[in-house]
Amino acid sequence: MSWFKGIEFAHPGFFWLFITIPLMVGWYIWKQKQLQGNLNVPSIKGFTIIKKSMVPRFRHLGIILRSLAMAALVVALARPQSSLSWQDSTTEGIDIMIASDISGSMLAEDFKPNRLEAGKNIAIDFIKNRPNDRIGLVIFSGESFTQCPLTIDHDVLINLYADIKNGMITDGTAIGMGLATAVNRLRGSEAKSKVIILLTDGSNNAGSIPPITAAEIAKQFNVRVYTVGLGTNGYAPYPVQTPIGIQYQRMKVDIDEGTLSKIASITGGKYFRATNNETLKDIYTQIDKLEKAKIDVTQYRKKTEMFMPWAIIALALLSLEFLLKNTLFKGALT
Repeated sequence: MSWFKGIEFAHPGFFWLFITIPLMVGWYIWKQKQLQGNLNVPSIKGFTIIKKSMVPRFRHLGIILRSLAMAALVVALARPQSSLSWQDSTTEGIDIMIASDISGSMLAEDFKPNRLEAGKNIAIDFIKNRPNDRIGLVIFSGESFTQCPLTIDHDVLINLYADIKNGMITDGTAIGMGLATAVNRLRGSEAKSKVIILLTDGSNNAGSIPPITAAEIAKQFNVRVYTVGLGTNGYAPYPVQTPIGIQYQRMKVDIDEGTLSKIASITGGKYFRATNNETLKDIYTQIDKLEKAKIDVTQYRKKTEMFMPWAIIALALLSLEFLLKNTLFKGALT
């Protein structure tokens, strides 16, 4: 019924009172039959005025008004309300900082199209699959900076992530600085779970903060770090610009797995090795499954009482019946 679309009732038990309406109508019909009788008259001349009157046509108006008033009163007693009300729910959400290496070696093409672009594309898919999380992005090379602070606006984050490229900052691999910058972004977080996903394809060779020191800082702030080493086993094709165009060299893959494993161990995280696009995507899937923190959410919504119009309608109908019964149709309505 369109009248009650988007409406809920605080006391729906009062709807049982609708039973009284057919009982009331039944009693009225029974009473009318009891009042009926036979009358013999010599002519119909005495009823000429009555035939022209509209009163007989409205002899049942009283019970109609009474029934409608009762129906409106029942609805009012059931207390209709707008369906916008308090709602408690539970969702999954954590605070996540992604710390991504954008050094020159990330252009190696053992991933398609290269390590940097593959890491961006797969991370963006990861972000899209976690709509309830606040996620941010730190990039590092010879130094580090925050590309995007923690945000629930994932469209902004994805656009900023898509814009990162090699050469934005001085070349090098400052793993400790990248990790410390990400920890600093999570330091004030009150989330139940605080996580850093750190991706690199090399060894720390720049920055003023050693990776293990940054890991100890992360531990102090209850930040868990998942480290990911990017690179195939052995050698990877690396593009080099020459006077005759781009030439490929075989570059040795040199990931400091010992340090990355220790960072994960200190902070309660886990170390992963990604050798191609598929394994990197699987790593993000594993992290997604590992990090499912339940957060209670209360949605505050305004509740509007809507019983008053129904009460007014009931009062108006009863008043109309009383007025007609004692004035225009006096003696005709019962």
